[in-house]
Amino acid sequence: MTMSDLLERLRGRGWRMTAQRRVVAEVLDGEHIHLTADEVLARATTRLPEISRATVYNTLGELVSLGEVTEVTTDGRAKRYDPNAHRPHHHLVCSRCGAIRDVHPDGDPLADLPASERFGFAVSGVEMTYRGVCPDCA
Repeated sequence: MTMSDLLERLRGRGWRMTAQRRVVAEVLDGEHIHLTADEVLARATTRLPEISRATVYNTLGELVSLGEVTEVTTDGRAKRYDPNAHRPHHHLVCSRCGAIRDVHPDGDPLADLPASERFGFAVSGVEMTYRGVCPDCA
């Protein structure tokens, strides 16, 4: 099983799998997938030429609302869609080209935040982004 099992999860939920929705889910399914809406549209169009921009955007919005895909935004760049919503992970981002990789560092970042730095918050999650230059840009 890949890190993302988006299609299996959607089938398990009984999500109505029209041809258009299936194509969007197929484009998103896989490891290290962080596509913009326009990239999803371009890839979906090669598989299903009649798919519309509105259908792609609406499907992405629905997948985010369902909690099956998360939106990732880095450095003011376009939103990207991450299908690995059910496996905790962080991101490694290239500061030049914006490439994103999922990473799974050891340790518990929630536990790493001392009580004195929580300011009374009931902390429920952590989003960490590592930055650097990818091999293609180096």
